[in-house]
Amino acid sequence: MPIIDRFMRLVGNDYFILTGMALVVFTLWFSGRDPEHRERNQRAVWCALIGVGFACAVVAICNAFYDRPRPFDRYEVELLFYRPTDPSFPSNTAATAFAFASGIWLGNRTVGWLLLLPAFLASFARVFIGVHYPFDILGGALAGISASLGALLVLRIFEPFPTWVLKTMRKLYLA
Repeated sequence: MPIIDRFMRLVGNDYFILTGMALVVFTLWFSGRDPEHRERNQRAVWCALIGVGFACAVVAICNAFYDRPRPFDRYEVELLFYRPTDPSFPSNTAATAFAFASGIWLGNRTVGWLLLLPAFLASFARVFIGVHYPFDILGGALAGISASLGALLVLRIFEPFPTWVLKTMRKLYLA
């Protein structure tokens, strides 16, 4: 069906869902019922952003050592998207989306659950449009979730520093 194909092309796009998630994360930075809730949200945003950085690093390392061809390189598929040139495993889109969602989930369960829906949708769409295998998505999701857990650990290890940065940003009206 052309309408489903168009919808999947939209949500499977490299930027559409991830840009929406980034806007949610940006909004979360400035939101909260009270100062404690806002600080919890800001710590969740830190975790998500560091997690995205770690996830992209994991994908880059995997791509340097393992060059898995994409489905359209091996099979006759009706590709609904442009032909990416980077390796298929792990999915960078899934890694980034799940790093955003799980990083936020670690600090704000409600928004984290809401971000998991577009992460799953974008990941499914990447398989549907023919640019990833299901295990590419699974590998990317695991990389993103692991990266956010790693980011939480790093933030806890360097604990005085994140608190100091948040206080400084509040003084400068940036938080």
